[in-house]
Amino acid sequence: MKKGLWAAFLLLLLADFGSKRGAIDHIPAVLWNGGYPFGGWGIFQWGEVTFSLNFVTNTGAAWGLFSGHSTLLFFLRMGIVSALIAYLLFFNRTPLPRYPLWLIVTGAIGNAIDYCLYGHVIDFLHFTFWGHSFPLFNLADSYITLGAIAFFFASRTAKVSPSP
Repeated sequence: MKKGLWAAFLLLLLADFGSKRGAIDHIPAVLWNGGYPFGGWGIFQWGEVTFSLNFVTNTGAAWGLFSGHSTLLFFLRMGIVSALIAYLLFFNRTPLPRYPLWLIVTGAIGNAIDYCLYGHVIDFLHFTFWGHSFPLFNLADSYITLGAIAFFFASRTAKVSPSP
């Protein structure tokens, strides 16, 4: 892995960790004072679209699914992350899909760090669209989502050379 990729990986992890630390330190005080829709700290409203910071904890997977099985989910995630890292370091020979996969790994590690430090994942970014609440998320979740979307498009456009 190139130095620039390591630096980006660490920078993204630090941004995720720092934003979650800021949510822990600052958002709960705002929540208890009422405030913005859904009790959060309003950032903007554009027509019927709102964005706020709301502090929640998540012991499950996306959207709180399987919240009663956080330890099992943690080990399952770590198995998947370990397999992805092994693939990226030792088996992947195509440069393009490598970056989206590293973005997914970065997000997964960011959420795993939360689980190790707090026993749950910190979510705080909240959008509502025309009165409908989108599930809260964090930067690590964004990395995973963007990495998956980029991987999908990269794999659809990548040219696969036939095996000898």
